[in-house]
Order: sequence, then C-alpha cells, then structure tokens
Amino acid sequence: MENLSRRRLLSLGAALGLVGATNPAQAWASTGSVAEAAAGTGPQWIWDDVADPLMVSMLDGGHVPAINAAWASWVDNDDALPGGLPADFTAYLRQVNRLPSWADPVKLARAADFNRRRDTYLFMLYGLGGGIMSTVIPREAKSVYWSAGGADMQDRAAKTFTFGYDLSQLKAFEPTGQFVVTANKTRVVHAAVRHLLPQSPHWRAVADESVPISAADILVTFHSLGTFVYRKLLDWKIPFPAADQEAFLHAWQVAVHLLGVPYEHIPRTWAAAEKQAAQVLTPILTPSTEGIALAEDLLGLTAQIDLGVTRGFLNEFVRYVLNDEVGDWLGLKRDYASAALVRTAWPAFILFREGLSPVMPGTFYVFDQFVRALAMLFLNKGSSGSTTPITIPTGNRAG
Repeated sequence: MENLSRRRLLSLGAALGLVGATNPAQAWASTGSVAEAAAGTGPQWIWDDVADPLMVSMLDGGHVPAINAAWASWVDNDDALPGGLPADFTAYLRQVNRLPSWADPVKLARAADFNRRRDTYLFMLYGLGGGIMSTVIPREAKSVYWSAGGADMQDRAAKTFTFGYDLSQLKAFEPTGQFVVTANKTRVVHAAVRHLLPQSPHWRAVADESVPISAADILVTFHSLGTFVYRKLLDWKIPFPAADQEAFLHAWQVAVHLLGVPYEHIPRTWAAAEKQAAQVLTPILTPSTEGIALAEDLLGLTAQIDLGVTRGFLNEFVRYVLNDEVGDWLGLKRDYASAALVRTAWPAFILFREGLSPVMPGTFYVFDQFVRALAMLFLNKGSSGSTTPITIPTGNRAG
C-alpha cells in the first residue's frame, strides 16, 4: 500500500511537472531562497507580526466597516492614502505601501510586457489550473470555505482573480498600476482572517493548524500559481526566453513579499522554486469535502454566461491542465468528445497564436472568446473590466 501511494504521488507530481524530493520539512530548511533562512525558522511558523496585531485591534475596536468605506476609492498605486482611517491603520499603510528596495524596475517592466503577450495562457492557467488546484490544497480549501468569502464563491473568485489580473497588468507596479494597492489590501484581509477563522468551530473541526495563512501557506499558493504556470508554459513549448523567465519570477518575488512573506524565504530561481514545490505542494494535494464543494461552485459559475462551450468541455480542460487524478478527486464527469477536442485543438490554437503554424484551427474563435468571457466573469461579477473591490471581513461563514 505504501508503494502504491508513492507511485500515485509521483504520477501526480509528474503530471503537474513538480516531481522531486517529497519531504516538506526539508524544503523550508533548504538553500535556494533569495537570502538563506536560518535553520529552524521555517515559514510554517511565520505569520505577519506587523499586520496581524493591527487587525486584531481594528476588528475588536469595530473599525473595519469604516476602513472598507474609506479605502473603496483607493485603487491606483499613486492614489493618496484614504482619509477617515484610524491613525494606527494609516501609519501601517505608510510603512508598507511601497516596493521593496530590491525590486528591479527593469525586470518588473519586462514582466508586465510578458504578461501582456501571454495573457491568454495566463488567464487559462491561473483560472482553470491554479484556481482549481487550490481546491485540492486542503488547508487553503478549508480556510476559503469556512471564511466569510466561502459563502459567495463568485465574489471570492473575483477577489482572487483580481490579484492575478492586477499583477498581470502592463503597469502593475508603476504609479498608474494597481497591484501594490491590491497586494496591501490582500495582506490586510489575510491578517483579519487569521484572527477570525480560529473563532469558527466549523473551521477548527477540520483544520490541522491553529492559525491559518502562514508564510508557508502563501508560498504553497505561489507554487500552485506562479511555479505551476512557469512549468506549463515550458511544457506547452510556448516561446519563453530566459529574460522573460527571470522577469516573471521577479514579479512573483515582489508580489509574495508584498503579502508579508519574509525576504529570506522567497525562492531566488525557478530551479529552487520547482524543487520547493515538489516538496511542499505535490505531496499535500488531496481532496476534501470543502474543496470538492468549492470546485463545483467555481466551475458552476460559468453557467451564468454564454461561453459557447459545455460544462463537459470545462471539465475536460481542467483535466487537461491538471490531470485525470485531480479530475476524479473532484468528481468531474467525463466528456470524451470534449476531451478529444481539447487535446487536439488547444495545441493547434497555441501553434497558430505563436505564429508557428499558418493554419488557423476551426476552433480558434471558440477558444479566444472562451478566454475573454472567463476573464470577465471573475472581474467584479462580470460588471467591470478594471477592478474588483476588496473588503475586509468581520466574521466567518455560518454553519
């Protein structure tokens, strides 16, 4: 039985492109981060010693509704900090609302251009790859499900999607971009959830941690998105020169740092990131009651708009970008006609878009419109193509 489990794990890791060592404890102590971490200070024991106590004070003091109202108009990176905030909260924002000193504007600009050129693949891989993968990351699935956002998955998906969307914008880190603000708001929401979720008896009944969203959990999410996308772009043989790879990683390094992950724990190369992902992501993937429900909610959202495709097509695309084992875990019904279409037409779609084939596949328009519609679905419930409001929760999901 042990050998069978190991074979299944290696099969899953191979399908995700993340096979390697499988001891999570070794990953956090290994070298390869931006700066070497001291032994015994792994990110699984790190939360956010700046934002966490602040949000305890804001929640317990009843200040959150006023903060949500005040920062609704705070969107662009160069927007002035909103007025009407508690003094402690304003002081915190002044401290964190900036790029780290090691951020490289040249690399960030190149990453933005890369994101623009590869937006079609990024939408699909972030949404139907990493987004669905998150539902088989047990800690993430349980935290999402039992937090306030879990009760409205379209709104929750919109807020998650806007993080990746803002990160992918052409001027994401520049004054007229929005990502620095988005990251700061997300960091505050994480701090609020760390205080709120341990008060939920439903979450406590299923959680294997006493406080959610550690730095390790954020890094696992990074691997399910950034590292996963990096590997898939290579596997799909999409032109991805070394300078673009380095810039793409740098944008993610800055993004993860803005979420409060200490500098020394951020992987400094893609080789280090893939090694870490093989140790801390691949071994933990497994279904949960909460994750299965979330996946069904997320995939069911597409029924609200006309994508020109069936649910079977969607199921098979998820199986294609992840694998059949994940599809089986989530109970995604098979549609073998759609499976054949995806596995033959998607590679042809890529070849044509990249100028590697002069023949436009007959399904080109279907795929192109599907990507655009999927993106708009998650942007403020389809009503905005520019931003999705991020609000701080004041409670948890009801039972």
